Amino acid sequence: MDISGELLIGGKARRGTSGEFYAKKADSGEKLLPPFGGATKVDLEDATALAWAAFPIYRESNLEARAAFLEEIGKNILELGDTLILRTMAETGLPRGRIEGERMRTVTQLSMFAAEVRSGKFLDLRFDAADPQRKPMPKPDLRLRNVALGPVAVFGASNFPLAFSVAGGDAASALAAGCPVIVKAHSAHPGTSELVGRAVQKAVATCGFPTGTFALLFDAGRDVSQALVAHPHIRAVGFTGSRSAGTAFMHIAASRPQPIPVYAEMSSINPVLLFPQALATQGSEIARKFVDSLTLGAGQFCTNPGLILAVDGAGLDDFIATAVERLRQVAPQTMLTAAICSAYQQGTAKLAAHPKVTTLATGSEAGDFQGSAALFETSGQDFIAHSELHEEVFGAASLVVRCKDATELDIVLSKLEGQLTIALHITDEDYNAAAALLPHLENLAGRLLVNGFGTGVEVSPAMVHGGAYPSTSDGRSTSVGTLAIYRFLRPVCYQDFPHSLLADVLR
Repeated sequence: MDISGELLIGGKARRGTSGEFYAKKADSGEKLLPPFGGATKVDLEDATALAWAAFPIYRESNLEARAAFLEEIGKNILELGDTLILRTMAETGLPRGRIEGERMRTVTQLSMFAAEVRSGKFLDLRFDAADPQRKPMPKPDLRLRNVALGPVAVFGASNFPLAFSVAGGDAASALAAGCPVIVKAHSAHPGTSELVGRAVQKAVATCGFPTGTFALLFDAGRDVSQALVAHPHIRAVGFTGSRSAGTAFMHIAASRPQPIPVYAEMSSINPVLLFPQALATQGSEIARKFVDSLTLGAGQFCTNPGLILAVDGAGLDDFIATAVERLRQVAPQTMLTAAICSAYQQGTAKLAAHPKVTTLATGSEAGDFQGSAALFETSGQDFIAHSELHEEVFGAASLVVRCKDATELDIVLSKLEGQLTIALHITDEDYNAAAALLPHLENLAGRLLVNGFGTGVEVSPAMVHGGAYPSTSDGRSTSVGTLAIYRFLRPVCYQDFPHSLLADVLR
């Protein structure tokens, strides 16, 4: 399948005429053909009008047909074969194995939501029978179901060009809920986005759904992105990216005449708590696994272990010694974009220059477009006093916080913002100390894990990929797992309706 650089609207492709931009090879900055055209205001109006017209039809679509549609998207993505893999590798600098794994994860997500749709559980049907003899007032007939919110704007993520982009978790869960989707492709991988977008567009046609069920837009700047969030036909937003962009969308959405929810996954440093007995008996082994997790994918995961918390002692010294030795052997890796690489280098330089931070180790010297892993250390007292040390550095960098005692560790935890994950490394002898912290940790993060690291998010019904602000804009939600569908639904109660007016599922 050829890449044309065109927008996908109304079942067709058209050239965007609001500016022009190119994808670039992640490892060299070389331009990749073809050029892409940004959407105009007319393009945006057409896409949203078609989505709004499609909504009442698609919302009430047969559940089996909707499930088959999701599976058809997955089949079409697989049929893209090496065309998709090679273009994604060029645009992101990610290795073939990572892209192939992410492609399968994307297809698996679609299949998982297809199964959820077939089950009908997400409708949360409830029936309260009428009782005309009840005193002092008759009881009405009440029936409840969840209905789709309306067209959803989805913004592709830079670090997951497949699993969190055009047909990723936000788009898949919104489509599963019965919402048409308009995707604003990420400018770092537009060719990848177009290929997947055409796979979705083809599935829409094959399954006979309205052409407005899906659209793909490119934006040469920021105007289309902001206008999309502000458009009255858009009823929810799915976003994965920086805190600055996510909060900007939140402000736009809240300022509308009819405010809408923004489900933004933004910033997380994913603390790792090393308990005393675990450090004493397994410190070196934990350190080896930590470095593997830290440097996976150049550290460009939202669940990257960016903070290590532990009480001072010989066990922590052993952990650091092993981590330093292993990290120094790690070769630099190509980062997703030149902008991400530059931000990472600035972030690590800022930490290295901080008067209360010690640089423990860095990886091999990095070339252009590459990031070199880095490990830093500070004291618990200084971490408490300097909030700038709490900021995320997106990449393979982590900060060890050496606390003088358990009380100081508790204070450090109390200063943390919301997180996607918190990992606890414990043995049986640490259970009581861990149990005492759990209530606070549950308030901070959406996923707590024992003796592991947050990198690697299982696609399954019980998974939560969310957490308190600023890890996400709404800590009650998740962007992974079947619960993600509920972000794009709302309950409606039908009182004393004649059967002929009820949807089939409520009869």
